[in-house]
Amino acid sequence: MGSLGPSTLHTSSSNANGNMQTSRASELEELLKAVLQQLIPFVGAADAEYNAHIANDATCKSTLVDYHPPKELTNILSSTLALPSNPLGQQGILSTLESILKYSVNTSAPGFLDKLYSAPVAPGVAAELILSVLNTNLHVYQVSPVLTLIEKHVAKSLAALFGLAGPRSGGISVQGGSASNTTSIVIARNTLYPRTKTEGNNAGGLKLVLFTSAHGHYSIEKAAQMCGFGSASAIPVPVDRLTGRMIPSELERLVIEAKERGETPFYVNATAGSTVLGSFDPFQEIAQVAKRHNMWFHIDGAWGGSFVFSEKLRRECLAGAELADSIAINPHKMMGVPVTCSFLLGRDMQQFHQANTLRAGYLFHDTDEAGADDSTWKELYDLADMTLQCGRRGDSLKLFLAWQYYGSSGYARMVERAHGVAAHMVATIAKHGDFKLVSTDPPPCLQVCFNYAPGGRDVFGRGEGQIVPPGGNLCEMDRSRVIGMFNSKVTERITRELVNRGFMIDFAPALEGREIEGKFFRAVVNIQTPKETVERLVAEISSIGEVVARQMRELYAA
Repeated sequence: MGSLGPSTLHTSSSNANGNMQTSRASELEELLKAVLQQLIPFVGAADAEYNAHIANDATCKSTLVDYHPPKELTNILSSTLALPSNPLGQQGILSTLESILKYSVNTSAPGFLDKLYSAPVAPGVAAELILSVLNTNLHVYQVSPVLTLIEKHVAKSLAALFGLAGPRSGGISVQGGSASNTTSIVIARNTLYPRTKTEGNNAGGLKLVLFTSAHGHYSIEKAAQMCGFGSASAIPVPVDRLTGRMIPSELERLVIEAKERGETPFYVNATAGSTVLGSFDPFQEIAQVAKRHNMWFHIDGAWGGSFVFSEKLRRECLAGAELADSIAINPHKMMGVPVTCSFLLGRDMQQFHQANTLRAGYLFHDTDEAGADDSTWKELYDLADMTLQCGRRGDSLKLFLAWQYYGSSGYARMVERAHGVAAHMVATIAKHGDFKLVSTDPPPCLQVCFNYAPGGRDVFGRGEGQIVPPGGNLCEMDRSRVIGMFNSKVTERITRELVNRGFMIDFAPALEGREIEGKFFRAVVNIQTPKETVERLVAEISSIGEVVARQMRELYAA
């Protein structure tokens, strides 16, 4: 029998009325054209605001967000959120999209400096569409042959940038940085203590503990809880108060103390670009401690790991990363790849497989077991056999296309330029006179942390020109705590007011030893942020801060 050609093979799909129709392609084309007619102006409006920043022009209304509290927004969207009994078709989707765009945060707006991600790059958006059309699962090679090869190639190329270039090096894509860190802990445990894979964490009387920077991501503690160690088993290592970098001598001290208690240290997490200060831990020294005590050495580079594309920043910030057993990196953060796109990289993918594999004959049809040495190890293509999850989206395509589009050199220029803009913002704040830096000068990564402090003094305090908050009869410790609480209110108030001026930044709790200063601003520069935007941000904070400080003085001054 001959094969059916395009003229004889008729496909069908359901239209909005549930009836079968013969052209899914036409239906898709019609809907996407209509959707694009709303999406392109949404991004275009952000471009216009971006250009206004560069030209130092005024903007009538920011494209950032039309913000409303949850209950108020629920009422506004009451009809949009309703799920109908009868089909609404294309017009229903377009009406809903109009509301979504109107009330959502436009991450393409130049003033979005809030989180460790930003506007999506064009090739990443194109990849999202491709993935949706393919709608395949990267659990086994049979149903995703091209995307499997792309993931393996991209992950191995990323690993090589970090210096993990051995014959078994590579990586896997995961759902996010937290998933990378959790997976690395499971791999470390099952590799160093194989009996735990079948007998549990206490196999052979083990009492496993792990270590992480006191400024490390909370996902390490959460992973310890998820894996059954208990959150208390994640021991925080003190950091340098100025730089936020882990102190290797403190790590070694804590490891030795744990051993003396009869515990088994098995894992240490260092950070490349901490969430708040953007700190890079001293990887070479930490690797030495890990090796001395037979611990798995993991680097959480979900944020700062993207510096690896720049030879200059790699040399300055990521020296020693090649000594790690595993590394997490999230291209959906600094590189502008659409959320989510994350990788867990490793020097030996056989360890990843042996730690995670649970043979499932109904899914993984390659029955050849991985060997115990280099000569018999078999390259793996059913990628879910190396991960904690079965369902796996082809997120690596988004980085693959963006990498092709910009090239390694293009990304190097972008991250170096962004780091330069962050340094420019620090310099602008340092010479302004109404701020106090929390970040070092220059900053280690793309975050800039600082307090509003008119004339170099916190708004609340007991010095000349400061507002003395209520609570004069308190003891010294409580009085400092109250002062810090009121200074935090200043930061929070300014942060809220900034949204109306077209800026969205975040704030963080006061650092240890600086509690009296209260919470501080954290602005996150991205690869598309111009210098003019951060200059405008500093000016807006100064303007708002002056008003807030005056209102606070009227309210609390005796």
